[in-house]
Amino acid sequence: MAEDKKSLEDLGAALAAKTGDEAPVATATASETPVEAAAISEPVELPEPKIDAQGRAYATGRRKDAVARVWIKPGNGKITVNGREFEKYFARPALRMVIAQPSEAAERKDSYDVVCTVSGGGLSGQAGALRHGISRALINFEPALRPVLKKGGFLTRDAREVERKKYGRAKARRSFQFSKR
Repeated sequence: MAEDKKSLEDLGAALAAKTGDEAPVATATASETPVEAAAISEPVELPEPKIDAQGRAYATGRRKDAVARVWIKPGNGKITVNGREFEKYFARPALRMVIAQPSEAAERKDSYDVVCTVSGGGLSGQAGALRHGISRALINFEPALRPVLKKGGFLTRDAREVERKKYGRAKARRSFQFSKR
């Protein structure tokens, strides 16, 4: 461990000699690698928000066969799906809860209006696609929300798809009924 700390100090001294600055002040613990130690001392630059001329951020969300095109803009938390209120479009409370998860995790529940169009798949897939799209649109509007949404798992596209039916089978895996005679 002492060798790691010494090599880290040598690395800092070499960097200081090359740039003409003083040696970096941040010290690394034994569990940190030199790359992690360097990342601690440098400020993180956030990407620019991606906002269009109307003041909206756009993103696409996908789940199963469903695709959601999502626009968010500052507002009071109203969600419109295919021109209808989302309470009417998604009647099941479980689907409404899935859609509200990203804005609740980011603590922006009543901050943005959401307008989206969804197509393909069923209601459950469309709700998952809308959740994915809202998460991505929030990041396009406020890049600082990325760590919170990433930790909640809202940015990962759920890649599970329906398995195809195989020949010689009743469904994807189910065999035809066996007959002894």
